[in-house]
Amino acid sequence: MKDLKDELASLRIERDAPRSGRWRILGLLILLALVAAGGLYFMRARPAFGATEVETVRPSIQTSSSPDAGAPILTASGYLVARKQSVVSSKIQGRISQLLVEEGSVVKEGDVLARLDNADLIAAISKAKADIEYAKADLAEAQRQARLQEGLFKDKVTSQDALDAAKAKVNLAQATIVQYEANLQVQQSYLDFSTVRAPFAGVVVKKMTEVGESVAPIPPGVNISTSSGAIVAIADMNSLEAEVDVNESNVAQLSSGQPAEITVQAIPNHTYEGVLRQVIPTADRTKATVTVKVSILDKDKYLKPEMSCNVTFLQPQKNADKKNAPPASIVTVPKEAVITRDGKSAVFAVDDKKVRLLPVTTGADLHGQIIVKQGLAGSETLVNNPPQKLKDGDPIKVKG
Repeated sequence: MKDLKDELASLRIERDAPRSGRWRILGLLILLALVAAGGLYFMRARPAFGATEVETVRPSIQTSSSPDAGAPILTASGYLVARKQSVVSSKIQGRISQLLVEEGSVVKEGDVLARLDNADLIAAISKAKADIEYAKADLAEAQRQARLQEGLFKDKVTSQDALDAAKAKVNLAQATIVQYEANLQVQQSYLDFSTVRAPFAGVVVKKMTEVGESVAPIPPGVNISTSSGAIVAIADMNSLEAEVDVNESNVAQLSSGQPAEITVQAIPNHTYEGVLRQVIPTADRTKATVTVKVSILDKDKYLKPEMSCNVTFLQPQKNADKKNAPPASIVTVPKEAVITRDGKSAVFAVDDKKVRLLPVTTGADLHGQIIVKQGLAGSETLVNNPPQKLKDGDPIKVKG
């Protein structure tokens, strides 16, 4: 009987064992799938781990607002300067007794600006007039003595020498009158000089003294902001023009009468039309620049002397090209985006998380950027300030 139970027990089926084996196989398959997915992700993400982090920038398209001009050539910075301006001082030394203008006062030619204390000049004129009257009386006495000597000489009572002496006194008295009259004219001129008048019509841009202060003549050519002893500074606003410094290597691109666009930092979102009036025929050796003066064609009341400005010089167009010509445009990029490889200019363009090295042809500076004549359409995304190790085709990661 016992043997029969043992045989039956050996024939019993263990239901837990197969179940445990199936779970083990299933777990192994899941582990293999995870390992395969991790390997695939690593293979795909491996380039990203070695990507160079960069900043990007977009090119700008500069458009000319002038229908009579072509594409921008270059830009330069400077200041607005009144072509006709003057630092007004007195012709004589004296103390200010009246000051009749303030900053912003509009004056006409010949208007009185100030008066000096002239009491001593009036007294000097009175003395000069009195001297003339005294000299005239002295002349009358000398003439009387001369006539008396002539009668005595005819009667042979006096000598020829006495007659000549009497005539000499007459001549001396006449010369004294002429001297005193000249002195009177000098004193009257000094009195006129005590009234300071405007040399031309304009606006008082700076007042440099007050009533009670002493002033003196100043030499010509002084600076408005540094002059000492002057009374006021006057500028003719109708003569305002832009004065900019152009790099001497770019001066050959400019010529008299060339169109230009003027932007003033104090007046944003507004462009003034201009024309190149003069290229100063000398350079500044310390800055390697040449001063260029540009006339403003559409001046308004908002423009003031010494305002900072930028002047963009435009390519002149021929008369045949002006009709129905579209606004001229040009592509510019920041200076930091342009590199030099093998002696040529190039930029890095972003293309699907990689970079492409694009050769470009650059021009002059324009509004702090570089003109790109060839190589860019203006819609690319460029790497700004690319690292030295960056090469064509390298993976990149954009910051931010």
